[in-house]
Amino acid sequence: MYFVRTAGEHDLEKVRALLVESFHATYDSLHGRAKVADLIAHLFSPAALKTRLVRKDAEFLVADDGRNIGGMGYAAMSQQLTKTVMLHLLYVGPALQRQGIGRDIFAELETCFPDAEIMRLEVEPQNAAAIAFYLTHGFTEIGRNENSEAGQSGIPALVLEKRLAG
Repeated sequence: MYFVRTAGEHDLEKVRALLVESFHATYDSLHGRAKVADLIAHLFSPAALKTRLVRKDAEFLVADDGRNIGGMGYAAMSQQLTKTVMLHLLYVGPALQRQGIGRDIFAELETCFPDAEIMRLEVEPQNAAAIAFYLTHGFTEIGRNENSEAGQSGIPALVLEKRLAG
């Protein structure tokens, strides 16, 4: 049984391992192992994870069974968009998917931002399982981001949004 809780610094090594495994399982076939490894090195370095953990207008959650971290979620208030929370990360270990862990993390994240009216995320257009999950949970597609500017991945993304209960 996994329980959702706020992550602590002591969780970051296990969170990073979960993200490495999940990213390779999800994206290697789409973008190649080397590109995925580069993304992981940039996005999930210990310093990058710690920066997310200590951000004041954000929530960093884990699903924990007392021994293992089975999933994680990270969302933060948008710096550009009013009353909008950005869902940056929602990953469940490949062997634990489709057991409700992602749903439970997502449900908790929805309640963490009382001033937000909209939740927005970007998802890889070829990640059919993630798109189906988000559509099932009330998101609609509102556009695309080509991520082609300097410092971006160059990997296009669908932009999805959901109105939050106010």
